[in-house]
Amino acid sequence: MHLSELTLQGLEGVFAVKTLLNEAETVQLAEDIGMILKPGDLVALSGDLGAGKSTFARALIKNLAGDEDLEVPSPTFTLVQNYDLPHLPVAHFDLYRLEEPEELDELGLNELLETGAALVEWPEQAGHLFPQEALWIQLTEVGEGREARFASADPAWSGRIARTLEIRSFLNRSASAGSSRTYLAGDASTRRYERIKSDEQNLILMDWPEPEGTAGSGAALAYNRKVYRASDVTSVIAVTSCLQNLGMPVPATIAADRGHGFVLQEDFGDERIAIGGEPVAERYEAAAILLAELHAQGAAERQILLPEGGVYDLPVYSRDALLQEARLFLDWYVPETMAHEPSQDEHQQFMTLMNSALNVANKSEQGLVLRDYHSPNILWREDNQGALRLGLIDYQDAMIGPLAYDLGSLLYDARATVDRALEKQLEETYLETRMAHQPGFDVIGFRDALAVMAAQRIFKILGLFYRLARRDGKLAYLAHVPRMQAYLDRVLDAPVLRDIKDWICALRR
Repeated sequence: MHLSELTLQGLEGVFAVKTLLNEAETVQLAEDIGMILKPGDLVALSGDLGAGKSTFARALIKNLAGDEDLEVPSPTFTLVQNYDLPHLPVAHFDLYRLEEPEELDELGLNELLETGAALVEWPEQAGHLFPQEALWIQLTEVGEGREARFASADPAWSGRIARTLEIRSFLNRSASAGSSRTYLAGDASTRRYERIKSDEQNLILMDWPEPEGTAGSGAALAYNRKVYRASDVTSVIAVTSCLQNLGMPVPATIAADRGHGFVLQEDFGDERIAIGGEPVAERYEAAAILLAELHAQGAAERQILLPEGGVYDLPVYSRDALLQEARLFLDWYVPETMAHEPSQDEHQQFMTLMNSALNVANKSEQGLVLRDYHSPNILWREDNQGALRLGLIDYQDAMIGPLAYDLGSLLYDARATVDRALEKQLEETYLETRMAHQPGFDVIGFRDALAVMAAQRIFKILGLFYRLARRDGKLAYLAHVPRMQAYLDRVLDAPVLRDIKDWICALRR
């Protein structure tokens, strides 16, 4: 078929138009779109020869690959080229030589979309068989530059495109207009992370949108309020400031947009205190010392002054919040692993036993609790000295509670297996550091509180991992369940938890 016989699709329902002044802005737009792609996304690239479709596709694929030198040949003759990229498989189609629209099925588009995303040049060739939910990006030459017009029958695309373009605008104001965006793995929350690269420095972007889907349901939001999960970037800004004032190694906040939910911080790199899921003893020991030194400073102020004015109140880890978290064990873990739904009496028994155990923790030292003090959130910076070798991230849910909680997070790391020998070594290191700062430190009381808070956290995590798998489809979390089960058996040997251990043994029978 000759070019003269091809007719570009007239777009209906255009929801955005963006002017691209030069080639660099076309590449930048490709990065912006690539950052929001997920499995099932189909992007139709429409435009005449030379309009920039191939430039756009190559830039997007190279950026997702993290390899500027990646060969991205045109699929003009093969019709499709597949890329198994680290974050997301991407298929690049060129339908210019498609003989009949029905041939699209033979190329396996639907199968590819089950696990990845697809970019399609000359989508008009598929006619009415082209999926309606696709995002259409029509590129046209305007003077020395281009214009990109966005349309889709799927209304969700409008919000997604607006969000990624808002991020670009924020970066242009706060970092550098020439910054590139690359994907960073996130966590179990609705937050997204990107590495922002420019000639001057690398930074980390946190994108905290309003929760959607099951995460934004009334039940999910109500649970987050009950357990005091932070709801926006204000907590990040506030707790960062608090930890900086306490001398902790946290990334400086470079810029923030509280209204949109964006925070730009220093980039501390990717190296962590565990390598390949295996703890590095020297690094964990440094983390235990840092935690002890933080705790030795005494109780933190509940009110934190925000840099731009105003006050952030650190929540208190209430008894009700601790019980609600532990209850996840009954609601999600027990039905999956013990072949029966807990009865109302069993619920009551468990909550009564947990409530009694928490009396012990309530009498222990209270202070600033970071809540997720474990390997994913403790970075290692080899070139620095002392405490600055460490870097703390993901502390936005910090609150006032039993200090033993964070040591339990480290000793029973959800993502790396801490064996008994290292556990005891780290506990002794922490206690020795505390006693060096506070000769009258209550070791016995702290150890009891440590057992209780470690058990509470493990109960919560076991339930949470099954909830993430069953409710949210995040099955990868189940790989960590055996580790947490082994930790639970270890923790329940503490005398202060004897009644809970007996109850669980009876439940397993």
